[in-house]
Amino acid sequence: MIRPGQTIGIVGGGQLGRMFALAARRMGYRVHVLDPTPDCPAGQAADSQTTAAYDNLTAARDFAAGVDVVTFEFENVPSRTLAVIEQERPVRPSPFVLDMTRHRLREKTFLSENGFPVAPFRRVTDVYDLAAAIKDLGTPCVLKTAEFGYDGKGQSKIDSPDQAEAAWKALICPLGVLEGFVRFQKEISVIVARNDAGEARAFDPFENVHTHHILDTTICPARIAPELSERATELAKKIAEKIGLVGLLCVELFVVGDDLVVNELAPRPHNSGHLTGDACVTSQFEQHLRAVCGLPLGDTSLMRPAAMANLLGDLWANGDPKWENALADPTVKLHLYGKRSARPGRKMGHLNATGATADEACEAVRRARDALL
Repeated sequence: MIRPGQTIGIVGGGQLGRMFALAARRMGYRVHVLDPTPDCPAGQAADSQTTAAYDNLTAARDFAAGVDVVTFEFENVPSRTLAVIEQERPVRPSPFVLDMTRHRLREKTFLSENGFPVAPFRRVTDVYDLAAAIKDLGTPCVLKTAEFGYDGKGQSKIDSPDQAEAAWKALICPLGVLEGFVRFQKEISVIVARNDAGEARAFDPFENVHTHHILDTTICPARIAPELSERATELAKKIAEKIGLVGLLCVELFVVGDDLVVNELAPRPHNSGHLTGDACVTSQFEQHLRAVCGLPLGDTSLMRPAAMANLLGDLWANGDPKWENALADPTVKLHLYGKRSARPGRKMGHLNATGATADEACEAVRRARDALL
């Protein structure tokens, strides 16, 4: 058990690390961040920061020696770096979990071989593989890079076989995954935590709405049938158990009629869970901390229906947003990430709002975001 007063190491200095650091410091932990950017969002909230490239193994070793346990806030940490860190201190979730979930082919193979529902997929290594896979799966289909893809980056939809060559050239990666197109009604996610004693708790499923492949709004509880909500929660817990999770896992799912299809896994706090900080007994960040430190997990109950709206850099195009307009609604909470510069598509912060119903909370948070301009 890692007790309050000890030091948590975070690899990655973005907004997820920042909010995790704030939760850790509130519970009496010290926080040390490893990130190459000086004064990064997480570094601003931490006790100390090692400013070094992620592939600087000497810096990684020194960083690990000064903490008691290590976690990460994004997936693209070099495997060699985590291997060096793990020689010094426990890494939670484990490097195995990270390596499996950040590689789409390994992830989908693992899910499929263990009986979890995924879209049909094929491994592709060149344009000839791709042509054969398109013939096999049919169109439309989606070509994705096996690694380093997020927010819709590194993927393209293929509507006809003659688009294969252009799609492969756009991938700019030696390994891809072709997926059958899923005609879903909703996108939902379930965030589950599990500690090293095997205790697991999940938040109510979140309903997610994306714009240009970037999460725009999240609503909780998801507006789906109770039976489907229960099945989604149990599915997430089973995946967490199967991979031996210690920490937090977000399971992204497609709702297809009465069925569920797993889209992706993320072994860390997740954008769709941000509303838990203002609407649940325990936030996703505190829950991740509890799991990583071997503490009993917190209550995940939703105290009131809630919604979250992302704030992208586009809102700064004509100067600072009108924060007072959004906060005129007393149910709205503002969370900014401390990033120095705004640019289109960059996540700069979010708004949370609560209401008597999920629809009411969603309307409130969207209205507040519109008022910023």
